[in-house]
Amino acid sequence: MATVQVVKKAVNLAPTVRTLPSGVPAAPLINFAVRAPASAHDHHHDVSGPRPDAQPRWAGGISRTPAGLLAKTYVNAPFVPFQQHRLLHTSVARKDAPQVPDFSEYRAPDPETNRTLSYFMVGSLGVLSASAAKSTVTEFLQTMSASADVLALAKVEVDLAKIPMGKNVIIKWRGKPVFIRHRTESEVQEARSVDWRSLRDPQPDEDRVKKPEWLIMLGVCTHLGCVPIGEAGDYGGWFCPCHGSHYDISGRARKGPAPLNLEVPNYEFADGEGKVVIG
Repeated sequence: MATVQVVKKAVNLAPTVRTLPSGVPAAPLINFAVRAPASAHDHHHDVSGPRPDAQPRWAGGISRTPAGLLAKTYVNAPFVPFQQHRLLHTSVARKDAPQVPDFSEYRAPDPETNRTLSYFMVGSLGVLSASAAKSTVTEFLQTMSASADVLALAKVEVDLAKIPMGKNVIIKWRGKPVFIRHRTESEVQEARSVDWRSLRDPQPDEDRVKKPEWLIMLGVCTHLGCVPIGEAGDYGGWFCPCHGSHYDISGRARKGPAPLNLEVPNYEFADGEGKVVIG
C-alpha cells in the first residue's frame, strides 16, 4: 500500500503595507521611525531608541495557522471616538397634522373664473398698448407736418367781387404769382372758337376753367419761369418779354419758345360768398 507524505514549505507573502528598505512601513505624513526618548520609567534607563527586548508594533512576520501560512503587518492606528447624533425632524408632512395650513379657501371654486379674468387682463393690456402706440406714431407724424406759417400760405382766399370784368388781378400764392382774369363774353367766345387740336399743347378752354368768365392760372412762363405781361402779345392774352412767348386769352402757348400752356392750379369757388379758394 502506497504512503502519502505531506511536505510543508514556507511561502513568503507580500505584506499588505509597503515598507522602506529599513523595514519601516511607508505611510504619507506619518513617520514610524521616530521613537520617544528614554525615560526613568523604561526598562533600560541608560539606552535611548527602540527597545531590544520587544518587537516593534509595526513589524510584520509569518505565522502558522490551520489554514496555512499567514503574513501579518501591524500598524498602530489611533482610536478616534466617533458618534453620530440622530435628530428628530418633521420634514415629512402627515395627513392629519394640524400645523399644515389649509389653502382651500384661496382656490377658485371654478377654473373658468380665473381663465375669464386672465383673458380680460390680456385684452385690456392689449388695448392700452395699441392706444399708446397710436399716440406715439401720431405725435411723431405731427412733428413732420408743415408748420403753421407754411399752412397759412398753402391756401389763399380771393374776393371775386372786387375784380371788374375785363381786368386781371395778380396775387401771390406759395411764392408764385397767380393770374385771375374776369373775362368778357367776347373773350370766352374767342377762346373757344380756336381749333385747340392744332395747338402746341392741345387743350380746350372748357378743361382750363370751372366757370367760363373766370380764368385762374399761374403767372409763370413755361419756358424759363419768367412772369408774362397781361393784355399783351399777338393773341390778346399774355406776353413774355424775356424770350418772346405769346399766350392767348385762355393762357395757351401760341407762339415763341414756350412748350406748354400756363399751369392751372387747384381752386374751388365759394358760391355763397362770391370768393375763390386757391390751393
